Amino acid sequence: MASRQNTVRSVGSQQNFPFLDLKAQFVGIRAEVLAAVIRVLESQHFILGPDVEALEQDMARLVGSQSAVGCASGSDALLLALMALEIGPRDEVITTPFTFVATAGSIARLGARPVFVDIGSNDFNMDPSEVVKAITPRTRAIMPVHLFGLPADMDSILEIARVHRLAVVEDAAQAIGARYHGKAVGSMGIAGCFSFFPSKNLGGAGDGGMITTDDPDLAERLRVLRAHGSRTKYQYEVLGINSRLDSLQAAILKTKLFHLEKWTTSRRRNADLYRTLFSDLGLDEIVQLPAVIRDRMHVYNQFVIRTPRRDDLREYLRGRGIPSEIYYPHPLHLQRAFSYLGYHTGNFPKAEAICSQVLALPIYPELSFDQLHMVVAAIAEFFEQ
Repeated sequence: MASRQNTVRSVGSQQNFPFLDLKAQFVGIRAEVLAAVIRVLESQHFILGPDVEALEQDMARLVGSQSAVGCASGSDALLLALMALEIGPRDEVITTPFTFVATAGSIARLGARPVFVDIGSNDFNMDPSEVVKAITPRTRAIMPVHLFGLPADMDSILEIARVHRLAVVEDAAQAIGARYHGKAVGSMGIAGCFSFFPSKNLGGAGDGGMITTDDPDLAERLRVLRAHGSRTKYQYEVLGINSRLDSLQAAILKTKLFHLEKWTTSRRRNADLYRTLFSDLGLDEIVQLPAVIRDRMHVYNQFVIRTPRRDDLREYLRGRGIPSEIYYPHPLHLQRAFSYLGYHTGNFPKAEAICSQVLALPIYPELSFDQLHMVVAAIAEFFEQ
Protein backbone atom coordinates (compact mmCIF):
# COMPACT_ATOMS: atom_id res chain seq x y z
CA MET A 1 0.00 0.00 0.00
CA ALA A 2 2.82 2.42 0.79
CA SER A 3 4.14 2.14 -2.77
CA ARG A 4 0.93 3.71 -4.03
CA GLN A 5 0.95 6.56 -1.53
CA ASN A 6 1.18 9.28 -4.18
CA THR A 7 -2.13 8.21 -5.71
CA VAL A 8 -4.02 10.13 -3.04
CA ARG A 9 -2.73 13.31 -1.51
CA SER A 10 -1.86 13.30 2.19
CA VAL A 11 -4.50 14.87 4.41
CA GLY A 12 -1.96 17.20 5.98
CA SER A 13 -3.61 19.85 8.13
CA GLN A 14 -7.03 19.24 9.60
CA GLN A 15 -9.96 19.60 7.21
CA ASN A 16 -13.55 20.07 8.30
CA PHE A 17 -16.71 19.36 6.31
CA PRO A 18 -20.09 17.90 7.30
CA PHE A 19 -21.20 14.28 7.08
CA LEU A 20 -24.30 15.49 5.19
CA ASP A 21 -24.56 18.97 3.69
CA LEU A 22 -28.22 19.83 3.18
CA LYS A 23 -27.34 23.51 2.85
CA ALA A 24 -25.34 22.71 -0.29
CA GLN A 25 -28.37 20.94 -1.73
CA PHE A 26 -30.66 23.87 -0.89
CA VAL A 27 -28.47 26.37 -2.71
CA GLY A 28 -29.25 24.75 -6.03
CA ILE A 29 -33.03 24.50 -5.52
CA ARG A 30 -33.68 27.51 -3.31
CA ALA A 31 -35.90 29.44 -5.75
CA GLU A 32 -38.01 26.37 -6.60
CA VAL A 33 -38.55 25.38 -2.99
CA LEU A 34 -39.40 28.88 -1.82
CA ALA A 35 -41.88 29.30 -4.67
CA ALA A 36 -43.58 26.04 -3.69
CA VAL A 37 -43.74 27.07 -0.01
CA ILE A 38 -45.13 30.51 -0.82
CA ARG A 39 -47.79 28.98 -3.07
CA VAL A 40 -48.98 26.71 -0.23
CA LEU A 41 -48.91 29.55 2.30
CA GLU A 42 -50.99 31.70 -0.01
CA SER A 43 -53.47 28.88 -0.51
CA GLN A 44 -53.72 28.28 3.27
CA HIS A 45 -54.41 24.61 2.51
CA PHE A 46 -52.08 22.76 4.87
CA ILE A 47 -53.35 19.19 5.43
CA LEU A 48 -53.64 16.65 2.60
CA GLY A 49 -55.31 18.25 -0.42
CA PRO A 50 -54.06 18.80 -4.00
CA ASP A 51 -50.33 18.99 -3.19
CA VAL A 52 -50.38 15.68 -1.34
CA GLU A 53 -52.44 14.06 -4.11
CA ALA A 54 -49.97 15.31 -6.73
CA LEU A 55 -47.00 13.91 -4.79
CA GLU A 56 -48.81 10.60 -4.33
CA GLN A 57 -49.33 10.35 -8.08
CA ASP A 58 -45.65 11.13 -8.75
CA MET A 59 -44.52 8.53 -6.21
CA ALA A 60 -46.82 5.88 -7.68
CA ARG A 61 -45.32 6.56 -11.12
CA LEU A 62 -41.77 6.46 -9.78
CA VAL A 63 -42.30 3.13 -8.02
CA GLY A 64 -44.56 1.67 -10.69
CA SER A 65 -47.38 0.98 -8.25
CA GLN A 66 -51.08 1.61 -8.68
CA SER A 67 -51.43 3.71 -5.53
CA ALA A 68 -49.36 5.77 -3.10
CA VAL A 69 -50.67 7.06 0.22
CA GLY A 70 -48.89 9.88 2.05
CA CYS A 71 -48.53 9.90 5.82
CA ALA A 72 -46.72 11.77 8.59
CA SER A 73 -43.46 9.78 8.71
CA GLY A 74 -41.62 6.70 7.52
CA SER A 75 -42.29 5.14 10.91
CA ASP A 76 -46.02 5.68 10.44
CA ALA A 77 -45.79 4.23 6.93
CA LEU A 78 -44.65 0.93 8.46
CA LEU A 79 -47.24 1.12 11.23
CA LEU A 80 -50.11 1.93 8.88
CA ALA A 81 -49.17 -0.85 6.47
CA LEU A 82 -49.32 -3.39 9.30
CA MET A 83 -52.56 -1.87 10.64
CA ALA A 84 -54.14 -2.15 7.19
CA LEU A 85 -53.13 -5.82 7.10
CA GLU A 86 -54.77 -6.23 10.54
CA ILE A 87 -51.57 -7.41 12.18
CA GLY A 88 -52.10 -7.56 15.94
CA PRO A 89 -51.58 -9.46 19.20
CA ARG A 90 -50.40 -13.07 18.88
CA ASP A 91 -49.20 -12.41 15.31
CA GLU A 92 -45.53 -12.63 14.36
CA VAL A 93 -43.64 -10.61 11.76
CA ILE A 94 -40.15 -11.65 10.66
CA THR A 95 -37.58 -8.91 10.22
CA THR A 96 -33.93 -8.01 10.73
CA PRO A 97 -32.19 -6.86 13.93
CA PHE A 98 -29.77 -4.70 11.90
CA THR A 99 -31.96 -1.71 11.10
CA PHE A 100 -33.45 1.46 12.57
CA VAL A 101 -35.77 0.94 15.54
CA ALA A 102 -38.91 1.91 13.59
CA THR A 103 -38.82 -1.35 11.63
CA ALA A 104 -39.38 -3.65 14.60
CA GLY A 105 -41.05 -0.91 16.61
CA SER A 106 -43.98 -0.77 14.19
CA ILE A 107 -44.56 -4.48 14.77
CA ALA A 108 -44.30 -4.27 18.54
CA ARG A 109 -46.53 -1.18 18.72
CA LEU A 110 -49.46 -3.27 17.46
CA GLY A 111 -48.90 -5.97 20.06
CA ALA A 112 -47.43 -8.35 17.50
CA ARG A 113 -44.07 -10.05 18.03
CA PRO A 114 -41.01 -9.03 16.03
CA VAL A 115 -39.15 -12.21 15.11
CA PHE A 116 -35.55 -11.43 14.19
CA VAL A 117 -33.37 -13.35 11.77
CA ASP A 118 -29.68 -12.94 11.04
CA ILE A 119 -28.29 -11.06 8.07
CA GLY A 120 -25.88 -11.67 5.23
CA SER A 121 -22.23 -10.73 5.80
CA ASN A 122 -22.05 -9.23 2.32
CA ASP A 123 -25.23 -7.20 1.79
CA PHE A 124 -26.21 -6.68 5.48
CA ASN A 125 -29.84 -7.52 4.57
CA MET A 126 -31.93 -10.35 6.02
CA ASP A 127 -30.76 -13.83 5.09
CA PRO A 128 -33.66 -15.65 3.36
CA SER A 129 -32.37 -19.04 4.54
CA GLU A 130 -32.84 -17.82 8.12
CA VAL A 131 -36.35 -16.56 7.35
CA VAL A 132 -37.52 -20.08 6.51
CA LYS A 133 -36.33 -21.36 9.89
CA ALA A 134 -38.21 -18.61 11.75
CA ILE A 135 -41.69 -19.27 10.34
CA THR A 136 -44.30 -20.55 12.80
CA PRO A 137 -48.10 -20.95 12.65
CA ARG A 138 -48.36 -17.40 14.02
CA THR A 139 -46.25 -15.78 11.29
CA ARG A 140 -48.29 -13.28 9.28
CA ALA A 141 -45.73 -11.24 7.39
CA ILE A 142 -42.10 -10.69 6.44
CA MET A 143 -40.62 -7.18 6.64
CA PRO A 144 -37.34 -6.99 4.67
CA VAL A 145 -35.28 -3.80 4.85
CA HIS A 146 -33.46 -2.47 1.80
CA LEU A 147 -30.65 -1.33 4.05
CA PHE A 148 -28.54 1.72 3.18
CA GLY A 149 -30.15 1.74 -0.30
CA LEU A 150 -29.27 -1.81 -1.40
CA PRO A 151 -32.29 -4.03 -2.20
CA ALA A 152 -32.74 -7.22 -0.22
CA ASP A 153 -32.89 -10.64 -1.94
CA MET A 154 -36.52 -10.19 -2.93
CA ASP A 155 -36.89 -13.21 -5.24
CA SER A 156 -36.08 -15.55 -2.37
CA ILE A 157 -38.18 -13.62 0.15
CA LEU A 158 -41.20 -13.42 -2.16
CA GLU A 159 -41.02 -17.15 -2.93
CA ILE A 160 -40.93 -17.97 0.78
CA ALA A 161 -43.91 -15.67 1.31
CA ARG A 162 -45.82 -17.29 -1.55
CA VAL A 163 -45.27 -20.81 -0.26
CA HIS A 164 -46.28 -19.92 3.29
CA ARG A 165 -49.00 -17.39 2.32
CA LEU A 166 -47.38 -14.47 4.08
CA ALA A 167 -47.58 -10.76 3.35
CA VAL A 168 -44.37 -8.92 2.44
CA VAL A 169 -44.06 -5.31 3.64
CA GLU A 170 -40.94 -3.64 2.23
CA ASP A 171 -39.10 -1.18 4.46
CA ALA A 172 -37.75 1.02 1.68
CA ALA A 173 -37.12 4.03 3.92
CA GLN A 174 -33.48 4.32 2.80
CA ALA A 175 -33.88 3.08 -0.75
CA ILE A 176 -36.08 5.33 -2.87
CA GLY A 177 -35.10 4.81 -6.52
CA ALA A 178 -33.28 1.51 -5.89
CA ARG A 179 -34.11 -1.36 -8.22
CA TYR A 180 -34.07 -5.14 -7.98
CA HIS A 181 -33.86 -6.96 -11.34
CA GLY A 182 -35.32 -3.82 -12.90
CA LYS A 183 -38.18 -3.52 -10.41
CA ALA A 184 -38.36 -0.52 -8.10
CA VAL A 185 -38.20 -1.23 -4.39
CA GLY A 186 -41.62 -0.69 -2.89
CA SER A 187 -43.33 -2.37 -5.85
CA MET A 188 -42.73 -6.04 -5.01
CA GLY A 189 -44.45 -6.65 -1.69
CA ILE A 190 -48.07 -5.99 -0.73
CA ALA A 191 -46.83 -2.59 0.47
CA GLY A 192 -43.70 -0.48 0.24
CA CYS A 193 -42.88 2.02 2.98
CA PHE A 194 -40.81 5.16 2.38
CA SER A 195 -39.42 7.90 4.62
CA PHE A 196 -38.90 11.56 3.74
CA PHE A 197 -36.80 12.34 6.82
CA PRO A 198 -34.37 15.14 5.83
CA SER A 199 -31.33 12.85 5.64
CA LYS A 200 -32.96 10.49 3.14
CA ASN A 201 -32.15 10.64 -0.57
CA LEU A 202 -35.47 12.42 -1.01
CA GLY A 203 -35.82 14.40 2.20
CA GLY A 204 -38.36 16.97 3.27
CA ALA A 205 -38.14 19.91 5.64
CA GLY A 206 -39.29 17.68 8.48
CA ASP A 207 -40.97 14.30 8.77
CA GLY A 208 -43.05 12.64 6.08
CA GLY A 209 -43.74 9.19 4.68
CA MET A 210 -45.45 7.25 1.90
CA ILE A 211 -46.91 3.76 1.38
CA THR A 212 -47.10 2.29 -2.14
CA THR A 213 -49.30 -0.65 -3.12
CA ASP A 214 -51.00 -2.35 -6.05
CA ASP A 215 -53.93 -3.43 -3.88
CA PRO A 216 -56.78 -0.88 -4.22
CA ASP A 217 -58.55 -2.15 -1.12
CA LEU A 218 -55.39 -1.83 0.95
CA ALA A 219 -54.84 1.69 -0.40
CA GLU A 220 -58.34 2.71 0.65
CA ARG A 221 -57.86 1.23 4.13
CA LEU A 222 -54.62 3.18 4.45
CA ARG A 223 -56.35 6.44 3.56
CA VAL A 224 -59.00 5.80 6.20
CA LEU A 225 -56.54 4.71 8.88
CA ARG A 226 -54.27 7.76 8.44
CA ALA A 227 -57.24 10.09 9.10
CA HIS A 228 -58.46 8.77 12.47
CA GLY A 229 -60.38 5.95 10.76
CA SER A 230 -62.69 8.38 9.00
CA ARG A 231 -63.90 8.75 5.41
CA THR A 232 -66.56 11.31 6.25
CA LYS A 233 -66.05 14.08 8.79
CA TYR A 234 -66.93 12.99 12.33
CA GLN A 235 -67.90 9.49 11.21
CA TYR A 236 -65.41 6.80 12.24
CA GLU A 237 -65.41 3.31 10.74
CA VAL A 238 -62.35 1.99 12.58
CA LEU A 239 -59.84 3.27 15.10
CA GLY A 240 -57.14 4.92 13.06
CA ILE A 241 -54.40 7.40 13.85
CA ASN A 242 -53.58 10.99 12.91
CA SER A 243 -50.87 10.56 10.29
CA ARG A 244 -51.60 12.96 7.46
CA LEU A 245 -48.88 14.36 5.23
CA ASP A 246 -49.11 18.13 5.21
CA SER A 247 -49.22 20.22 2.05
CA LEU A 248 -46.02 22.15 2.76
CA GLN A 249 -43.99 18.95 2.93
CA ALA A 250 -45.70 17.55 -0.15
CA ALA A 251 -44.99 20.69 -2.18
CA ILE A 252 -41.32 20.69 -1.15
CA LEU A 253 -40.96 16.97 -1.85
CA LYS A 254 -42.63 17.23 -5.25
CA THR A 255 -40.15 19.96 -6.16
CA LYS A 256 -37.20 17.90 -4.97
CA LEU A 257 -38.47 14.72 -6.63
CA PHE A 258 -37.69 16.32 -9.98
CA HIS A 259 -33.98 16.29 -8.98
CA LEU A 260 -33.89 12.82 -7.42
CA GLU A 261 -32.52 10.97 -10.46
CA LYS A 262 -29.66 13.48 -10.77
CA TRP A 263 -28.86 13.21 -7.07
CA THR A 264 -28.96 9.40 -7.23
CA THR A 265 -26.54 9.46 -10.16
CA SER A 266 -24.19 11.67 -8.14
CA ARG A 267 -24.34 9.35 -5.12
CA ARG A 268 -23.55 6.35 -7.31
CA ARG A 269 -20.72 8.29 -8.96
CA ASN A 270 -19.26 9.12 -5.57
CA ALA A 271 -19.48 5.46 -4.57
CA ASP A 272 -17.59 4.49 -7.74
CA LEU A 273 -14.92 7.10 -6.99
CA TYR A 274 -14.55 5.72 -3.48
CA ARG A 275 -14.08 2.23 -4.89
CA THR A 276 -11.42 3.45 -7.32
CA LEU A 277 -9.52 5.31 -4.62
CA PHE A 278 -9.74 2.41 -2.17
CA SER A 279 -8.55 0.02 -4.87
CA ASP A 280 -5.67 2.25 -5.99
CA LEU A 281 -4.31 2.22 -2.46
CA GLY A 282 -4.98 -1.44 -1.82
CA LEU A 283 -7.44 -0.50 0.90
CA ASP A 284 -10.13 -2.73 -0.59
CA GLU A 285 -8.00 -5.63 0.67
CA ILE A 286 -8.11 -4.25 4.22
CA VAL A 287 -11.68 -2.98 4.61
CA GLN A 288 -14.93 -4.40 3.28
CA LEU A 289 -16.67 -2.01 0.88
CA PRO A 290 -20.42 -1.95 0.20
CA ALA A 291 -21.56 -4.97 -1.78
CA VAL A 292 -21.99 -4.74 -5.53
CA ILE A 293 -24.56 -7.38 -6.52
CA ARG A 294 -25.73 -8.07 -10.04
CA ASP A 295 -29.22 -6.73 -10.81
CA ARG A 296 -29.46 -4.89 -7.48
CA MET A 297 -29.14 -1.14 -8.04
CA HIS A 298 -27.75 0.52 -4.90
CA VAL A 299 -28.74 4.18 -4.29
CA TYR A 300 -26.29 4.76 -1.40
CA ASN A 301 -28.27 6.51 1.27
CA GLN A 302 -25.13 5.49 3.15
CA PHE A 303 -21.69 4.30 1.99
CA VAL A 304 -20.79 1.84 4.74
CA ILE A 305 -17.41 0.15 5.08
CA ARG A 306 -16.53 -2.62 7.52
CA THR A 307 -13.34 -3.09 9.54
CA PRO A 308 -12.54 -4.71 12.91
CA ARG A 309 -10.63 -1.50 13.72
CA ARG A 310 -13.73 0.66 13.29
CA ASP A 311 -13.57 2.55 16.58
CA ASP A 312 -9.88 3.44 16.26
CA LEU A 313 -10.39 4.45 12.65
CA ARG A 314 -13.32 6.70 13.49
CA GLU A 315 -11.34 8.42 16.22
CA TYR A 316 -8.44 8.96 13.82
CA LEU A 317 -10.75 10.43 11.18
CA ARG A 318 -12.33 12.71 13.78
CA GLY A 319 -8.88 14.05 14.61
CA ARG A 320 -8.36 14.87 10.94
CA GLY A 321 -11.72 16.67 10.68
CA ILE A 322 -13.19 13.83 8.61
CA PRO A 323 -16.84 13.09 9.52
CA SER A 324 -18.29 9.59 9.84
CA GLU A 325 -21.28 7.91 11.47
CA ILE A 326 -22.16 4.49 12.83
CA TYR A 327 -25.32 2.82 11.49
CA TYR A 328 -26.02 0.92 13.74
CA PRO A 329 -23.91 0.48 16.90
CA HIS A 330 -26.22 -2.09 18.56
CA PRO A 331 -28.56 -4.68 17.02
CA LEU A 332 -32.20 -4.39 17.99
CA HIS A 333 -32.41 -7.79 19.69
CA LEU A 334 -29.93 -6.56 22.33
CA GLN A 335 -31.69 -3.23 22.92
CA ARG A 336 -33.50 -2.72 26.22
CA ALA A 337 -36.76 -1.89 24.45
CA PHE A 338 -36.87 -5.41 22.99
CA SER A 339 -35.52 -7.28 26.02
CA TYR A 340 -38.98 -8.77 26.64
CA LEU A 341 -38.50 -10.88 23.49
CA GLY A 342 -35.88 -12.95 25.31
CA TYR A 343 -33.03 -12.72 22.83
CA HIS A 344 -29.42 -12.84 24.03
CA THR A 345 -25.90 -12.14 22.80
CA GLY A 346 -24.95 -14.82 20.31
CA ASN A 347 -28.43 -15.31 18.84
CA PHE A 348 -27.54 -13.44 15.66
CA PRO A 349 -23.74 -13.46 15.43
CA LYS A 350 -23.45 -11.83 12.01
CA ALA A 351 -25.56 -8.84 12.98
CA GLU A 352 -23.70 -8.51 16.27
CA ALA A 353 -20.28 -8.62 14.60
CA ILE A 354 -21.28 -6.17 11.87
CA CYS A 355 -22.64 -3.66 14.39
CA SER A 356 -19.17 -3.47 15.96
CA GLN A 357 -17.39 -2.99 12.62
CA VAL A 358 -19.42 -0.75 10.29
CA LEU A 359 -18.62 2.88 9.56
CA ALA A 360 -20.50 5.21 7.22
CA LEU A 361 -18.52 7.70 5.14
CA PRO A 362 -19.88 10.90 3.53
CA ILE A 363 -21.65 10.14 0.24
CA TYR A 364 -24.02 13.06 -0.40
CA PRO A 365 -24.33 14.31 -4.02
CA GLU A 366 -22.58 17.64 -3.47
CA LEU A 367 -19.46 16.02 -2.01
CA SER A 368 -16.43 17.34 -3.91
CA PHE A 369 -13.70 15.23 -5.46
CA ASP A 370 -11.18 16.83 -3.07
CA GLN A 371 -13.32 15.83 -0.08
CA LEU A 372 -13.49 12.25 -1.33
CA HIS A 373 -9.70 12.31 -1.62
CA MET A 374 -9.37 13.61 1.93
CA VAL A 375 -11.51 10.78 3.33
CA VAL A 376 -9.59 8.02 1.58
CA ALA A 377 -6.20 9.61 2.25
CA ALA A 378 -6.96 9.78 5.97
CA ILE A 379 -8.02 6.12 5.99
CA ALA A 380 -4.82 5.18 4.15
CA GLU A 381 -2.69 7.10 6.69
CA PHE A 382 -4.47 5.31 9.54
CA PHE A 383 -3.68 1.85 8.21
CA GLU A 384 -0.11 2.80 7.26
CA GLN A 385 0.51 3.52 10.92
